[in-house]
Amino acid sequence: MAPGRVCSDLSLVPWAAALLLVLIVERALALPEVCTQCPGSVQNLSEVALYCKRTPQLMLHARCCLNQKGIILGLDLQNCSLKDPGPNFPQAHTAVIIDLQANPLKDELANAFHGFIQLQTLILPQDVNCPGGINAWNNVTFYINNQTCQGQRNLCNSTGDPEMCPENGSCAPDGPGLMQCICADGFHGYKCMRQGSFSLLVFFGILGSTTLSISILLWGTQRRKAKAS
Repeated sequence: MAPGRVCSDLSLVPWAAALLLVLIVERALALPEVCTQCPGSVQNLSEVALYCKRTPQLMLHARCCLNQKGIILGLDLQNCSLKDPGPNFPQAHTAVIIDLQANPLKDELANAFHGFIQLQTLILPQDVNCPGGINAWNNVTFYINNQTCQGQRNLCNSTGDPEMCPENGSCAPDGPGLMQCICADGFHGYKCMRQGSFSLLVFFGILGSTTLSISILLWGTQRRKAKAS
């Protein structure tokens, strides 16, 4: 084999390795659907873009700001003609900043933000209320074309009611103006009053026997109708 041919083949190795690395990274960072539900990319001067650029090791992809693990920390869906955030919106529950301005959104958004406990900045159209109301945020600022909800409050700390959850449960935030009661270890059921682990065997046993009884009853009814006819 000619020496020139060997050198030419060897020179292709770094390029092949680089291409393979790019393909691996792109596959690892497969974009969540919410990042591409609206055409285009994040505008350079948007709040999401500024947050992403000033925070080390974050990257802009389509409409999202992602960390190196592909977790959404920022979402920019402004000017996307959205009447509601859409079915893929829960994928952005890890976001710190979300921009939904310039959309014909419905006013009631509270249910769309279940689990968004890390959200600290939310930009909305001016005629859409902050989810959870003004008491769910430290600051609500109105501008000409939008409003900004900043500093999500922990409802568990702001109510001042120690009996909000049952004795064997504890309060945990669940999004703007939302909370949930989580049973302590070893407790479950209504108001966390049942002690011991929840038995799946018993549950499915009861469910199976009930289903069997209903099936037999329906079968007997059908047989009686068939004989009568």
